[in-house]
Amino acid sequence: MSTTSTPSTEPDLLYSEEEEALRAAVRDLLTDHCDPAGVIARAESDAPHDLALWKSLADGMGMAGLLVPEDRGGQGATHREAAVVLEELGRAVAPVPYLTSAVVAAEALLACEGDVCAELLSRLASGRAIGVLAVGLHHAPGGFETVRQEDGLLHGTLTGVADAAVADVLLVPVRDGGLYAVDASEVTVTPQVSLDLTRPVATVTFTGARGRLLGDAGPAVRRALRAGAGLLASEQLGLADWTLAETVRYLKERKQFNRPVGGFQALKHRLAQLWLEVVGLRAAARNAADALARDEDADVAVAVAQAYAASVAVHAAEEALQLHGGIGMTWEHPVHLYLKRAKADSIAYGTAGAHREALARLVDLQAP
Repeated sequence: MSTTSTPSTEPDLLYSEEEEALRAAVRDLLTDHCDPAGVIARAESDAPHDLALWKSLADGMGMAGLLVPEDRGGQGATHREAAVVLEELGRAVAPVPYLTSAVVAAEALLACEGDVCAELLSRLASGRAIGVLAVGLHHAPGGFETVRQEDGLLHGTLTGVADAAVADVLLVPVRDGGLYAVDASEVTVTPQVSLDLTRPVATVTFTGARGRLLGDAGPAVRRALRAGAGLLASEQLGLADWTLAETVRYLKERKQFNRPVGGFQALKHRLAQLWLEVVGLRAAARNAADALARDEDADVAVAVAQAYAASVAVHAAEEALQLHGGIGMTWEHPVHLYLKRAKADSIAYGTAGAHREALARLVDLQAP
């Protein structure tokens, strides 16, 4: 199936036929292999990542290489297609390292040149390896921590690195300004307590780790985090859309006083307000993906999307939890996974406040 679309010179927030076909294919796969009960069971285990599902996405469907040009081993698609995939992964809270490997790590490698970079990019695009940018998930574009280099070896500790537990290679910013590729066997990965059980974070410790220089860390990390923040909005959109649809479905079935609960006007008003918020989020997320694809006004579009997305995703998940009543409070119902993912996403790649501050600087509207 071809997923390539040519970016237009003007913003187009509508989904193309190719994007809808891509959505259908990914949703079918997730329906068959990522049911809520299975995700909950994995969240209780020591191995929350679904590597079999990741293999199907990355190797079987070629989703890991969407952002990688064809001449570098990928599918040659754009951020618009990657955004559609992330919408569906958000709808399923799929425990796979798509955002961290296929988006953030791939974007960092695309900013570098050389044989080492080309080899790693090919491995990531084909699904033969999982790559992770060794930057804490809480860092916004423009800020990150580094490790130090002594006698050609890397030393230091980085915290809050998402999906580090399943990484084959880590892309590590070093204090000297370089970005290095470090094999996972060279580092110690210690799991941290994470609110989001489907996207674990970890502390990565470097004690004399060997690395291969890829290029300058600054431009590569900024590019990667900007893409991560922009496309995270599509994941938040998928999450909000699922929780709204599931809540509407439940309220149509749940009866009280011999009539569907969804018929009560107070609940209708709450759902209508939430629907308006989700529609607004869809516009912001699509605009961010389109701007990244066209590389026009992307900084502004990403800041706008992330300034808005977190509150909508969290509100949608909170409403779903409350309006499901007692069943929503149980571990067996998946809504808690969506609320935890929404809360964790609200600080991923920068808080809404950080993005509002960035937006103010970008459009020269500083606070008095």
